[in-house]
Amino acid sequence: MKTDLFTCGLDAALAVIGGKWKPLILFHLAHDTRRYGELSRLIGAVSHKMLSQQLKELEADGLVHRVDYKEIPPRVEYSLTAFGLTLAKALAPLCEWGTAHAMEVGKMLANRSLPR
Repeated sequence: MKTDLFTCGLDAALAVIGGKWKPLILFHLAHDTRRYGELSRLIGAVSHKMLSQQLKELEADGLVHRVDYKEIPPRVEYSLTAFGLTLAKALAPLCEWGTAHAMEVGKMLANRSLPR
């Protein structure tokens, strides 16, 4: 792939983690191997269709490893690849920023929804 497709490194990173759910998936997988249902509960508001789609894309991109144990009931586990772990570590400071500024962000979002 040509690197001149991106204006900067952030552009390249956002091409991989674009969307609302991928960073959350990476965050939860950075802490442990997870089953599908566990990921769904941890993330919360994501639909099953969207979670499945995002996991498939992350797997296709080489960030997530999927193991299907071919059991009944089905047991599938997801974990980060070494490459995925590098991205999860890069997202950690952003998570820390969000935690430190959650109150201000909440106020910001509330102000956005006020009628003008």
